Amino acid sequence: MPTDSSNGPAALIFDCDGTLVDTMPLHWQVWQQLLPKYGLRLSAERFYAMGGVPSRELVRLLAQEQGVSVDPLAFEAEKEQGYLALLSLVKPIPEVVRIAQAHAGRLPMAVASGGSRRVIQTVLRHVGLRHLFRVLVTHEDVQRQKPAPDIFLEAARRLGVPPARCRAYEDTDVGLAAIRAAGMEAVDVRMLRQQPALAGPLP
Repeated sequence: MPTDSSNGPAALIFDCDGTLVDTMPLHWQVWQQLLPKYGLRLSAERFYAMGGVPSRELVRLLAQEQGVSVDPLAFEAEKEQGYLALLSLVKPIPEVVRIAQAHAGRLPMAVASGGSRRVIQTVLRHVGLRHLFRVLVTHEDVQRQKPAPDIFLEAARRLGVPPARCRAYEDTDVGLAAIRAAGMEAVDVRMLRQQPALAGPLP
């Protein structure tokens, strides 16, 4: 579906981990501690490529592939506990936060994250960003996870804005595929972070 951007977006939707906040290395640190305990293997490359997929779903996939019996919910709970213990190390990503802050009060905005509501709420409050977003959609709110478009479509529905009028920000190929499948304009924040700060209209 083509995006009608003739008048610019009518709403903005942001992923959280790796997009608004620089948390992926912290998540990976906890995964590295837990993988041997649960008898699982996962490379750093694949971990980062699967960003946006809920922990329970990734664990379920790994267990199936490797023939290991694992309780995905137990892994997820332990991973979340370990991650929240590192909360003091979580920092915002300024290039993306600048965009959200510039549009606050001008456009309705949402966060669409594969994390859990409890953790995402906690992280956004920690970095002082929760108040910017009218809507928060997490993996508990949809059945199909990224790269399916459901989480972004649900965010648009709750914002009351047609998907074709939404611009969404992501940091992984999986997340970007979900945005495009939703018929939204996709912004790869990995590219934003490689560019120097520019004056003029914000992406």
